[in-house]
Amino acid sequence: MQLHTHTWGEGDRVALLIHGMMADHRTWRRVGPALAERGYRVIAVDLRGHGASGRGEYRPELFARDVVETLPAGADLAIGHSLGGLTLSLAVDRLRPQRAVFSDPAWHLAAPVEGMGPEVFAQFKSAPKEQIRAMNPRWDEADVDIELETLALWDEGTALSLTSLFGTDLLPAAPAVPSLVQLADPSFLISPERAVLLEERGFEVRSVAGAGHTIHRDDFDGFMASLEGWIQPL
Repeated sequence: MQLHTHTWGEGDRVALLIHGMMADHRTWRRVGPALAERGYRVIAVDLRGHGASGRGEYRPELFARDVVETLPAGADLAIGHSLGGLTLSLAVDRLRPQRAVFSDPAWHLAAPVEGMGPEVFAQFKSAPKEQIRAMNPRWDEADVDIELETLALWDEGTALSLTSLFGTDLLPAAPAVPSLVQLADPSFLISPERAVLLEERGFEVRSVAGAGHTIHRDDFDGFMASLEGWIQPL
């Protein structure tokens, strides 16, 4: 599937952005321009079932295949958040960016307990503005409004498709390219023990103090600061 994309900048370097569950390219509304200011041409996708991209069957392997079919190989930088981090990890050996950043990646979905299964994620489709604001107190109001708009377009079947992955270990055995794992504080996806394991496997791991799961919306400045040494300087 050819995915919908949005581009910022016209730089010589190329950066790829892959969003998480329920979002689309607009989640990167501050990151895209910030990277463009640093000389990147930034390309952000809408994964299948999200934004302006098509609908269909949903599996991590298909998300990854779509990304490979849509985005250029050999980019200077690729960043994937949450589901986008999982997608990037499944596509990185084919995309072969110079560097990869996995922002609080969905590499371990805890076995569902009562009230916390994939059906609950699907119910966010109808979440009111007050709930989104309450769950994300550090977000700008613009991000709350964007979340409402992206939820209206999102196919909640993407959440239900992940049922078989709950309780499984999806951590990569090794980085295919130089890789940074950027974690929320605390991360509900990557435990401290798994963070140590990732470091042992060759990943660099950094946490953004006090940031929630969507780090780039919770603490944009902290998100950008944590990329020091991984992105083109101003």
